[in-house]
Amino acid sequence: MPCESLTQSLLLPQLRLLRVHYPKHTGKIELHMEKTSEAEVCPKCARLSHIVYDRRWICLRDAPLRAKRVMMHVHKRRFYCRTCNKPFTEPIAGVRKASRTTERYRKSLLWACETFSDLKSVYQTYRCSAGFLYKTLYAELARKQRARQAPWPKVIGLDEHFFRHLRYSGAREFASLLIDYKNRRAIEVVEGKSCAEMTSALAYIPKRENVNLVVLDLCDPYKKFVSEFFPNAKIVADKFHVIRLLHPAINRRRKEITGDRRNLPVRRLLLRNGFKLDQQRRFLLRCWLKDHPQLQEVYLYKEAIHRLYRVRGYGRAKKVLTKLTDQMADSTLPEIKTLRRTLLAWRKQILAYFHFRITNGRTEGFNNKAKLVKRRAYGYKSFQNYRLRLLNACA
Repeated sequence: MPCESLTQSLLLPQLRLLRVHYPKHTGKIELHMEKTSEAEVCPKCARLSHIVYDRRWICLRDAPLRAKRVMMHVHKRRFYCRTCNKPFTEPIAGVRKASRTTERYRKSLLWACETFSDLKSVYQTYRCSAGFLYKTLYAELARKQRARQAPWPKVIGLDEHFFRHLRYSGAREFASLLIDYKNRRAIEVVEGKSCAEMTSALAYIPKRENVNLVVLDLCDPYKKFVSEFFPNAKIVADKFHVIRLLHPAINRRRKEITGDRRNLPVRRLLLRNGFKLDQQRRFLLRCWLKDHPQLQEVYLYKEAIHRLYRVRGYGRAKKVLTKLTDQMADSTLPEIKTLRRTLLAWRKQILAYFHFRITNGRTEGFNNKAKLVKRRAYGYKSFQNYRLRLLNACA
């Protein structure tokens, strides 16, 4: 009895084992079997047929057993349907129509692709062609992605990351990643970051009215897309991206004074939060900035944005932001004028942070995963293949 249960676990349903063969020096196991059913249903007219028209042997690949390849030789029957006046071949559970591999073999192949360091090791171990491996891998990833499909969640994060350089123009192409904050998984990856591209790519996901909160960086196409696509969503501007608005201006002003020497201590001191510096470093930095008034002004406004995010409460933050933008109106520096326009355009979304206290840090973490997926494959030519691999890695 234990031997019979073990045999049935190795075989496919409704199959009876005839004999087992171990060819020498081949590293494989050959299982000879046949189906035990007495009749089959015609796939065209759904009538039961008992008339056996023909018999033939077919060979199927099954999942490896103890590092040995398993080959199933099945004695299949062809039945004759009197209603259709045509023969048909009996189906085998666990094997797709016209396929020469079992579903267990495909799932084992997917496991190997996710576990092995590279795909070359997979098709060398499983003794299959590279074309069959790629075709099976992405078919299984697409099937898993369809099974994971769910409606829109309440809180999502949205951010872009670099995908590739275009072949002829050399322009940078980006991909947009959407994250489910509560379940900590990737929802979808879209090629491009324009409103039209994202609307057409995400239209298949149901219940967009579920989304109440969207966290994103200061990107105008994303702002337009969220406003049009999610009717009930409120937008929160990411804290990190607001704080670093003046960092490029500080670096540019500093390079005019010290040159492009990245090992200078003042370079890091200028970009760090002054509130976290010790008293001695803060004093030395202020003494150095007195000789450079324009850089000093840009630095002080950068520290003012840091102070804004240390405020507690929506009402207080609103007053501080209003006072800050009013002070910027008197500045003659182009960087401060640009910063003032940005803060006024994103005022509502910046203040929303003090209501919900949520950032885009989780989305940035998934962006790091996207970089690892690309690095492991040395880049992708097909965006659809990249999308399936990334969604599977961030599921």
